[in-house]
Amino acid sequence: HTHRKNLSKMKLSIFFVTTIFAFQDESACAFTTTFGVGHRATTSLTMNVEKIEKSKEIRVGVIGAGRIGLVHLEAITKAPGVTPVIISNPTVSKAEKAAKQFNLPRFTADAMDVIKDPDVDAVWICSPSQYHADQIKAAAAEGKDIFCEKPIATSLPETVEAINACNEAGVKLMIGLQRRFDENFKRVKGAVDRREVGKPIIIKLCSRDPAPPPFQYVKGGGGIFTDMAVHDLDMTRFLAGTDPIDILAIGACHIDKSILELEGSEKFDTATCLVRYPDGLQAMVDVCRQSSYGYDQRAEVLGTMGMIQTDNVYPNTAKIYKNDFTGNADMPYDFFLSRYNEAYVTETIAFCESLVNDSPVPCTGEDGLVALIMAIAADKSAEENRWVSFREVVESVYCENPTECQLIANSDIFPEGFKPTSKAKDLLVHNIDDGKKKSGGLLEKMSNMFN
Repeated sequence: HTHRKNLSKMKLSIFFVTTIFAFQDESACAFTTTFGVGHRATTSLTMNVEKIEKSKEIRVGVIGAGRIGLVHLEAITKAPGVTPVIISNPTVSKAEKAAKQFNLPRFTADAMDVIKDPDVDAVWICSPSQYHADQIKAAAAEGKDIFCEKPIATSLPETVEAINACNEAGVKLMIGLQRRFDENFKRVKGAVDRREVGKPIIIKLCSRDPAPPPFQYVKGGGGIFTDMAVHDLDMTRFLAGTDPIDILAIGACHIDKSILELEGSEKFDTATCLVRYPDGLQAMVDVCRQSSYGYDQRAEVLGTMGMIQTDNVYPNTAKIYKNDFTGNADMPYDFFLSRYNEAYVTETIAFCESLVNDSPVPCTGEDGLVALIMAIAADKSAEENRWVSFREVVESVYCENPTECQLIANSDIFPEGFKPTSKAKDLLVHNIDDGKKKSGGLLEKMSNMFN
């Protein structure tokens, strides 16, 4: 009986796979079956799939026609079930150029035109950081799902307010932490999750830019921890798969001495962090504004049974062999958009799939909040020369209600009824995706059907 049951499953599986490769139209994803030579009959499944695809079409608007905005816009045009309909930029000529390039019917100089457009279901926020929080809140009030480049906001209270505005409105919010979608880092994450190198003991990350940014960029940018190391700090949490406990950070200036006049960690162009995770797991991060040999972005995880490590990404695999040199013919990519172009596209498509399938977003507002908390704690550690617990940063936030928050650090008088919370998630109200399972791809769904 068991043998016959397994044989039936196998036949059904073969039949199902056969139908998949008999698509009439890839764009419609139509399933067909063949009943004889030269005869193709469309099943009711074809019509159902086409009906679902049409009903799930998501119309989106993009705020910002700069470099990042155009990267996301191009990816949106390639994602199934999603159609861009409008783009904005203060310099309207850039918006017009982007609209023509990607065949968008409308463009504007005003971001609110995108947010309030009745044809728009979701908004991509790719504007300068200082506008993110207000645009997130405005889009949430209009019932739009939101993708926002990091950071969510330039301050901790505003970050909490913006996330909660989305959660209370019942809209999705995904944060652009693109390194999570890089194939190199994803492979390391997979190895950790599958215990390919045993139990993780040490996580190491380095991030070194090809050249330091201009003085005016560094001034007012928030410092090396929130502006640069935040990506690496988030990656340690992503790889560890749990929230960190505390951090020790130091900084120095070795490259551009002109920034020494700036305040706080803005005067650092080099920094190192040691992060402590539960169960003795340690993470080390080093960042530097200049690397003479190109963009240096690597990760390493040491486990009880081995180690996994990534290399830098090069424009090609060519190598030169000479009597005085052996190695890569060219240096690693020297620009972040070149290095992470595929990751930006992948994260964009991931959010599109979340919208079309109504599945949880892969990088949440909470992820963005914790990354900021880690960066703020690192800044505080470097300034005060001590270990700083992350709960110390979280406890400094007081919310009179979910969308009205303030910092009470160093205050002698606490607001009436103030009860500090030690976990970042406790600052947030439940979001629309809580309780939903992340949907897998078609092959994963097929596997589940036959097991």
